[in-house]
Amino acid sequence: MNKRIIGLTGGIATGKSTVANYLASAYNLPILDADIYARDAVSVGSPILSAIAQRYGSEILLPDGNLNRQKLGEIIFHRPEERHWVESLIHPYVGDRFLQEIAESSAPTIVLVIPLLFEANMTNLVTEIWVVYCSESQQMQRLIQRNHLSEEQAQARILSQMSIQEKRTFADYVLDNSYSVELLLKHVDEALKANSSK
Repeated sequence: MNKRIIGLTGGIATGKSTVANYLASAYNLPILDADIYARDAVSVGSPILSAIAQRYGSEILLPDGNLNRQKLGEIIFHRPEERHWVESLIHPYVGDRFLQEIAESSAPTIVLVIPLLFEANMTNLVTEIWVVYCSESQQMQRLIQRNHLSEEQAQARILSQMSIQEKRTFADYVLDNSYSVELLLKHVDEALKANSSK
């Protein structure tokens, strides 16, 4: 039996975690998260973290040897060429982890949460694409509130990704999170049912 592999994506702070948590709790679906693998990629002692420290100096590390994410963020969200360099190390690691987990899973439906699904060229890993959508002004407001960022910091993070409007055009299903959580979850139920009979 062919696996149904849902690629769940969207812009930063559009509501991907809300959808993923709902799919896990209401439908008991396995959730594989790119962000978790990306954190593993730069764990203490990893070759990728060593390469990052070599490029940016030891001040990119916290006293305990972990990556100083805030400092790295200041570099990569304002310098696209540096962001691409870091991503060129992390994305292959994340892709390999997904392939390994998919191969080992016996679940008929798996959800891959990949914020940079298009940017990292990982669409080949999934059988359908769900984009969680809200307006750019809502995205900005939610990001500022959630991450305690200035407007300029939030804008830099949003602009570092493909626009949410463009992502919508590649979606098999658009999950609209412009209104209420209830309505968003109703869209999730519909998207899950829509393809389960195929």
